[in-house]
Amino acid sequence: MRFIYRFGSLSSNIGIAFFSLALVAAAQSADPATAVALEREGKLPEAVETWRAVVKSAPQDAGAWASLGVDLSRLQQYQDASGAYRKALALNPKLPGVQLNLGLAEFKSSNFEAAIPPLRAALAENPKNMQARTLLGLSYYGAAKFADAVKYLTQASAADPTNPELHNVLAQSCLSAKIYDCAKNEFAWILKNTPESAASHMLLGEALDGLGKTPEAIAEFEAAAKSDPHAPNVNFGLGYLNWKLRRYEQAAPAFENEIAVDPQNAQALAYLGDVELKRENLEKAFSLLTRAIAIRSDLRVAQLDLGVILTQQKKYPEALAALRRAEQLDPEQPEVHFRLGRLYQAMGDKATAQKEFARVQQLHQKVQDSVVDRMSAGNPGPKQ
Repeated sequence: MRFIYRFGSLSSNIGIAFFSLALVAAAQSADPATAVALEREGKLPEAVETWRAVVKSAPQDAGAWASLGVDLSRLQQYQDASGAYRKALALNPKLPGVQLNLGLAEFKSSNFEAAIPPLRAALAENPKNMQARTLLGLSYYGAAKFADAVKYLTQASAADPTNPELHNVLAQSCLSAKIYDCAKNEFAWILKNTPESAASHMLLGEALDGLGKTPEAIAEFEAAAKSDPHAPNVNFGLGYLNWKLRRYEQAAPAFENEIAVDPQNAQALAYLGDVELKRENLEKAFSLLTRAIAIRSDLRVAQLDLGVILTQQKKYPEALAALRRAEQLDPEQPEVHFRLGRLYQAMGDKATAQKEFARVQQLHQKVQDSVVDRMSAGNPGPKQ
């Protein structure tokens, strides 16, 4: 008896498509045919259970495992789908289309690192498959491997030159990889096709800041905020650029606007707390910084500032914990060692204080992060 097993590839909108492969079944069971009939009727949960029965009775049937993965993916049960695809590939590594579907399932689960190997395999199977190439580029972007993302997204964008999402992600990848010639080319397209969008001004602002033109970058972020004051991170970017130039009176309202849009923006809370500390509003600074730390404990500026405030409050054990955490996050920043030296002085440990001050002298002040670095620190990956 002949059965039809269905595997996935990608359609033009990077969804799951299906093609048929005729296989000769080893047994006379009607279960696979029943599963296919249920699929055609749109009864996917029932089809999944039928495929589960098939693989239970015939666990070496790679085609059945792959078909189970397809229906699980259609139900958006991507992790279970990945498991089924991996089982199919373990049984038959050459099974057509399964690497592609496995990569898509991992991508849809935001498991970008896990998506990369099967998508690379799918592209090796068919180097002309632009859907696989696009997904691979997006997965590298999601995994913060921006130079690799540029390699694949450049080709994907050339194949689909009117796709604004691809141009935007490619531009962001070029910026994060500090490939500014690539970024400029993308800006030319973005600004020509979406000249008034907030995203266009933000991307140009990030590039200008990366080139050391921070005042010009501020102008672009101001234009972006005017175009769409609720765009994610637009106010944070504006605040951070002003903060870099020590324009704290301009930075504070921008951070406040970002927090109004997104109360959970830990970076905006942390940098606003830093501004309030510089204004000597210790109570307000402490409140903002502790809120930021509760959301994200890996913000060096927040840990450092908390250590400063706690030192002033003579809460030395808590101050030491905060400053040590700041040191752990960036051991090459001299300010944290200076603050540790001051803390050890206050605690009466002069020998350790001198070691910290000696460390300050050994370090050169690092160049401040660009707005690309700060904004990408809060960017989790491509939208799906």
